[in-house]
Amino acid sequence: MTKPAFQLTTGGILFFGIHALAITAFFVKPDLTAILLCLGLFLIRKFGITGGYHRYFSHRSYKTSRWFQFVLAWLGGMSAQKGALWWAAHHRHHHQHSDQEEDIHSVKQQGFYWAHVGWILAPDYNDYDAKRVKDLTKFRELVFIDKYHFIPPVALAIATYVFGLLMTGTAMGGLMYFLWGFCLSTVILYHTTFAINSFCHLLGSRRYETGESSRNSFILAILTLGEGWHNNHHYYPHCARQGFFWWEIDPTYYVIKLLKFVRIVHEIKEPNARVLEGKEATAALG
Repeated sequence: MTKPAFQLTTGGILFFGIHALAITAFFVKPDLTAILLCLGLFLIRKFGITGGYHRYFSHRSYKTSRWFQFVLAWLGGMSAQKGALWWAAHHRHHHQHSDQEEDIHSVKQQGFYWAHVGWILAPDYNDYDAKRVKDLTKFRELVFIDKYHFIPPVALAIATYVFGLLMTGTAMGGLMYFLWGFCLSTVILYHTTFAINSFCHLLGSRRYETGESSRNSFILAILTLGEGWHNNHHYYPHCARQGFFWWEIDPTYYVIKLLKFVRIVHEIKEPNARVLEGKEATAALG
């Protein structure tokens, strides 16, 4: 696939702008609450990406109610990684064409920078093929929040400022909470998510032969709540569990199991014995 020429769009300006604000956070001394807010919003929104955008919307690896489906779309949306339908459509395309010429973010085909962040900044990928997510477009609220995907992150950004203002009683306090709780947290979210497309196709081990370059990385699994077991995932992408064995830490899966225990989700797809033994044909997601 020929890489589109780089163009600095409005989205690109906002992307680099939030990076500049994240750097600014280190010049504003945080209090303990601001640091905890940064960590907490990272974890909550990371699950919105891993458990929501990825394992639910992209792969339908478990089932849930319509109201919680929207909650997942909102949580993932707060990460400022566009809408659930956009995310799922491109991810399904990636699985169908992984490391082939058509793959939109292949390290093998287009290099590290493009796989990590270049494709996201390319205006050619602002749209998506709605036919890839026809199972999701039947929900009007998902279509709405996908079209107006700026609403969740903007609402969160404002909320962090107001929270800081109320907690400290000063505008500077509001700015501190905004910079640490939203900006820095969002940039960390960006690059830990993007690292699965880039580093997890370069570094780590391979348990399964999948016909592409995915790898398992313990370090990235810790940083991404279990997404680092990427070779496992590419071998059998329909599973809600990506850490196939007990020693492969997968916090996203643990949260999904907890949600099942309290009856919010159900029908969680698990890797069967043939998958664990490497005897199952690789499952492509078309």
